Amino acid sequence: MAEQNLFLVVGAYGEPEAADEDYKALKSGESAGDYDIVGAVVMNRDKDGKVRVTEHETGKVSKGAGVGAGAGVVVGLFAPPLLAATAIGAGIGAVIGALRKRHDEKALGVDVDEYLPPGSSAVVAIVDDKWADKVESALVKADKRISKAIDSGDYDELQRAVEKSETEVKDAAQS
Repeated sequence: MAEQNLFLVVGAYGEPEAADEDYKALKSGESAGDYDIVGAVVMNRDKDGKVRVTEHETGKVSKGAGVGAGAGVVVGLFAPPLLAATAIGAGIGAVIGALRKRHDEKALGVDVDEYLPPGSSAVVAIVDDKWADKVESALVKADKRISKAIDSGDYDELQRAVEKSETEVKDAAQS
């Protein structure tokens, strides 16, 4: 992915239905050839703060890996602290620690409490920078939106760690 300049595009919603509708419209725009999405998820956070990834068609992010890995990369780049709650396998621990540190220093991810407070939803997408404005504009029902550059090293490191973690879990389940 080093040849791409990636952006994280986030739309925040007070209503889960609005997030679902924008997600479907986002995927429809991709299918129509309006833009390419590297990966996208819909996240819902209940009133108690528990986060669920309710839809994920992560496309190219999960190439060669399971669906869970692609969603994990998107979640990790959005908010590394949330990845710890959704991550599987022990191999991802060190990467989560490093990403959390960068997130806390405001160099990575976004503020979870601002873009996914309890009782809300978010559409989170990873796109090439040439599509960031179009994808952000496609989130028409969002209460607020943000686009943020992603360091390709963070993307690559997280993708490897999530894929390794997923492989460890599959191997353990098969033994």
